[in-house]
Amino acid sequence: MPQTTRSSGAADDAVPPGEMQHFEISSELAGQRLDRALTSLVPSLTRTRAHAAIAAGRVRVNGRLAKPSLPLEPGMLVTLAAEAPRVPLDTAERAHAVPPLPIVYEDTDVLVVDKPAGVVVHPAAGHATGTLVDALRAYIPGLETGSDASRPGIVHRLDKDTSGLLVIAKTPGAHAALAAQMKEHRMVKRYLAMVEGELPVPEGIVEAPIGRDRRFRQRMAVVAEAAGGRASRTRFRVLATRHGRSLLELQLETGRTHQIRVHLAAVQHPVVGDRTYGRPQPPQPPRHFLHAAHLEFAHPVTRAWLSFDAPLPADLAAFLREWEG
Repeated sequence: MPQTTRSSGAADDAVPPGEMQHFEISSELAGQRLDRALTSLVPSLTRTRAHAAIAAGRVRVNGRLAKPSLPLEPGMLVTLAAEAPRVPLDTAERAHAVPPLPIVYEDTDVLVVDKPAGVVVHPAAGHATGTLVDALRAYIPGLETGSDASRPGIVHRLDKDTSGLLVIAKTPGAHAALAAQMKEHRMVKRYLAMVEGELPVPEGIVEAPIGRDRRFRQRMAVVAEAAGGRASRTRFRVLATRHGRSLLELQLETGRTHQIRVHLAAVQHPVVGDRTYGRPQPPQPPRHFLHAAHLEFAHPVTRAWLSFDAPLPADLAAFLREWEG
């Protein structure tokens, strides 16, 4: 059995202060990955929480930070620092930390929400609170699905200023099944977008690999696959054209970051209001005109085919009425 000792502080400033546990790896655990071994050493730790502890720098192997996949050897010393206590939020901070969660559908396995514009899906640089994940954790205490503790339940994402439908997994089994549908391109996602210019054909496909922009690392770009781009396909259909702009219905066949915005900018028809990939011209909507309007998928347990629609939110609907007038 592993032995556990405790100390009053961390070995250095990189590990949060607090109670610490020390484990010497026995021959029984030799060869196991660090994340798996942690769940054996500390039964209260799930695999997801073990990953989170490693990512937060709370786990050391022989005094050094290590990856979750590190194979352990007999005699190695694993140190686990206690999680730093959370500082209670005041009322104003709490209101900011938990955005609204407009529920379209819910059962014991899945949750479908209509994400408002301005809400980030999960914590990221510059967005530690006020995310959809905060709302999910408040609504479903203890929610843990998937392999990333910072993204419980998240199967796919929408950009901060893109509104519309998202499916959330409420159980690990549902997450695995929905993630498989995403990977196999069986989930149907359709968007409404207004773009600059008039397209030369009524419908078609934009096919171009997407990767990180080498000059501006916060942006994505069309990048050759040999240089790290990933194959990407977006179907489009023109719904209406007037005043030098077009309203499109788009269907993703892949799900790359910023895919629709990058593809449309690449064919010289950027999304109206897109300040990252376009050159906004007046009149402009309050944000980029992109909305996840339709979602279909097979229920992860019953296999029933589910279909959902979300109307344009008030800001884009008002802009559309003015454009059509």
